[in-house]
Amino acid sequence: MAMDNVKKVSHCINIASSRTFKRYEKERLLEEADSEHESAEGDEEEIDDDLDPFVRHFNYDLEENLLEAVSTLPKTVDKHQQHWPILGQFTVHIPKAKTKTLVSIPKVTIEEKRKFAKTGTVPQRITSVCFTQLHVKSQIQNNITKANFTNLHEIHTENMDPLTPLQKELFSIINNYQDLYYPERTLKNGEEIRFTYCLHSINHILKTRTKILHHNNKLLNKYEVPEEYRDQGLVRPKVIILVPFREAALRVVKMMMEIILPDEKANVMNKRRFFDEFTGNEIAMPKKKPRPEDYEETFVGNTDDTFRIGITVTKKSIRLYADFYSADIIVASPLGLRVIVGAEGEEGRDFDFLASVELLVLDQADIFLMQNWDHLLHILDHFHLQPREAHGINFSRVRSWALNGWSRYYRQTLLFSSVILPELNALMSKKCHNYAGKICVANPELTGTICHVVVQLPQVFHRFDVPSVVQIADDRFEFFIKKILPQYKNTVMSHVLIYIPSYFDYVRLRNYFRREGLNFVQICEYSKVGDNVNKYWNVKIMVFWDMMLYDLGRK
Repeated sequence: MAMDNVKKVSHCINIASSRTFKRYEKERLLEEADSEHESAEGDEEEIDDDLDPFVRHFNYDLEENLLEAVSTLPKTVDKHQQHWPILGQFTVHIPKAKTKTLVSIPKVTIEEKRKFAKTGTVPQRITSVCFTQLHVKSQIQNNITKANFTNLHEIHTENMDPLTPLQKELFSIINNYQDLYYPERTLKNGEEIRFTYCLHSINHILKTRTKILHHNNKLLNKYEVPEEYRDQGLVRPKVIILVPFREAALRVVKMMMEIILPDEKANVMNKRRFFDEFTGNEIAMPKKKPRPEDYEETFVGNTDDTFRIGITVTKKSIRLYADFYSADIIVASPLGLRVIVGAEGEEGRDFDFLASVELLVLDQADIFLMQNWDHLLHILDHFHLQPREAHGINFSRVRSWALNGWSRYYRQTLLFSSVILPELNALMSKKCHNYAGKICVANPELTGTICHVVVQLPQVFHRFDVPSVVQIADDRFEFFIKKILPQYKNTVMSHVLIYIPSYFDYVRLRNYFRREGLNFVQICEYSKVGDNVNKYWNVKIMVFWDMMLYDLGRK
């Protein structure tokens, strides 16, 4: 009897394994068949035109002077002030290559004449949209207007342009493969922005795929790979899109589906599983005392912040939940990638898939600050490192600048935020090294809000001196407990709220309060959902960590 049960269990396991194998094998065969169909069909758009920004940016190595300009600190840049109708004022930062005087000009043979990447230029604003002139792939041109219909309808554009005025100006910069820092993202223009970077991401992946397939056909009867046929990176993932919530990831993937495959019966693998995992778990918003509009729109849908999904794009299909090393696009949250990247010494950590990223999108970056900013910085520190394994790559097809370790200078970064913050400015300055330059939008704030405060609210800033940067945290803590805190221990003072942006400072102060026996309560990311918020008003001091605002929104 027991033996029969073992046989039944074994039989079930075999059936399950067989089904899993067949499912993955089916996906692999479909992708190969699609690739063969594309190869046999050919592509009318051979990506070899120097007018195409994709070709200009990725096809050529950096000349010595330009490489020195982007790799040497402090960087020397040319700044150009621009003003466009929608974006307003922005500054174009273009790395300035030093000119070297040559004593004598040696003779150069034909073989030695090489093309090098050119320095960036000031972007030209798109006035009328012609996707052919903008080098958008023909297979998605007819899908754009339908996919962008909601945004066009809300803006009420008078002309027949398939892009809104904001999208045209954003695409003018993005399509030029320059970094962009846009700190004026709002809940109203958020979908316009999302559509623009999704369109750019899909266009980039399709161009990369077309070039590889075109070269595959030409290399069928060749034993050696010519230099001009180097068209790949050290690993396959080319685009990474970081968003804060599953709801945002859901909208990104749905938008990509509409751009590539507008037909509802299109071939999207694992579609049902995706919608099951990325919908639901919505926060119940109170109806009697409704929350502010921006609160409800920010925390709409599934607000889980631990997710990641690989996406493989072919001409006629999309495969969701692809393995990272066979994926073209990765959509994830900072925490979702942080779990995989891990820390030094951890077993099973993996960050090789970040080695050849060519496009990085950080959407709603201000919310990342309310989650855990260190996760994002930790991930960015692992970009463009030398892979520990080959991952099946054909090194004869790897671009020479990728082999040289210059991938960081080719990566385009798009950062969208609702506010200007020093952390975001620092990220653009220290983590983004695009040789084509960067554009930072910065419009002056004409109307302030502090004058709307009816009750007098004194703001006092304290300054303290430190002997070195290393001691800032210790000296700040000592200054607070000896100079600031005694003022609020007085019996007259009550209902004191202490807001702490750093989790490490929060833990340190919390432990100090416990040792001193102070009457206080605390709330942070790890506070339990069942905690009664009303008890907070019966204490003298309330300690908040920066994460509190985001965490209350989730709960």
